[in-house]
Amino acid sequence: MNKLFTAVIHKEENLYVAECPEVGTVSQGTTVEEAVKNLQEATELYLEEFPLKETQHPFLTTFEVTVNA
Repeated sequence: MNKLFTAVIHKEENLYVAECPEVGTVSQGTTVEEAVKNLQEATELYLEEFPLKETQHPFLTTFEVTVNA
């Protein structure tokens, strides 16, 4: 059975870091595609040991703050 998960990606220096908020798994790669592929593998391995209870997809939004420059 296939399930759809969310990948949140940000860049740290020369690596992309990918996180799955539904499960809490994190991985990295030198490209976005590699980071997501590694996250997929890490999540599959994690779920073999710790089966997932029913979850809902998180929703993403943005917000603004004032920063003194």
